[in-house]
Amino acid sequence: MRHLISLDDLTDDELRAIVRRAVLLAERPRATCSTLDGLVVGIHFRKTSTRTRTAFSAGALRLGARIIAYGPDDLQTNTGESIEDTGRVLSSMLDVLVARTAADPAELRAIAAQDRMAVVNAMSADEHPTQALADLTTIVQRFGRVDGVRMLYLGEGNNTAAALALALSRFPGTELHLRTPPGYGVDRDVLERAGKHAARHGSSLVERHDVLDLPADVDIVYTTRWQTTGTSKPDPDWRTVFAPFQVTAELWRTSPDALFLHDLPAHRGEEVTADVLDGPRSIAFAQAENKLYSAMAALEWCCGAEGA
Repeated sequence: MRHLISLDDLTDDELRAIVRRAVLLAERPRATCSTLDGLVVGIHFRKTSTRTRTAFSAGALRLGARIIAYGPDDLQTNTGESIEDTGRVLSSMLDVLVARTAADPAELRAIAAQDRMAVVNAMSADEHPTQALADLTTIVQRFGRVDGVRMLYLGEGNNTAAALALALSRFPGTELHLRTPPGYGVDRDVLERAGKHAARHGSSLVERHDVLDLPADVDIVYTTRWQTTGTSKPDPDWRTVFAPFQVTAELWRTSPDALFLHDLPAHRGEEVTADVLDGPRSIAFAQAENKLYSAMAALEWCCGAEGA
């Protein structure tokens, strides 16, 4: 069993293999197979989720596994049992645990301190690795490659932005232009790690805290909702700070062929205008469907069943 708590848990070859597998699975929509036949997958979500929870639940079932779902108040951690003890017990009964905590990833690392049960990060405070897998799958579907893709990201430097930085920097020639509001940038540790990947692969990663001189002729414009799951902003005037980073149709004046991505859920009129999200350049809902196929590919990798 292998853990997927951060994209940095994957080698370059493993990352590419998971994405290739997801693309293949997407070519057979709603298909089922038996690569996880006989396995039991726990689905533990302490925070709200539509796409990720459904993707891993449906994906596990389509691969032949059985699932056990836990709500935010179902485990004895709520009564004081340690994370370590919980992980030890669950690993004696489950083959995989998919967990969304929106908390410190150290919690997931503690659960993963055993060798019987794979642990998948379905979103922690610092990173949303399975979202990036869906994003890469979508990019390959539309462009036939990730190498050389140019992306403009506008909005908060949240866990989705962190995952994009750690993912795109692993592919040669890519450009990721992060434009984040002042005070809401990507974590410095993430930028340093992504910068090391970029240096190895000849890719580019730049963060600025303004919307001046935006790059032209990008392939993708990406945003996320301004109020990330499980977080709140201490600044009561934060919406004023974020307002210039809204994605509007004006961005397509200099990048007419760009596609629009959004990890959803979206708030029309806040981080993106309705004419963009619902317009002809938006593939956000195809991107959402790809969460299913990338979740299936991730589960197979964690269980050593990839390509079976």
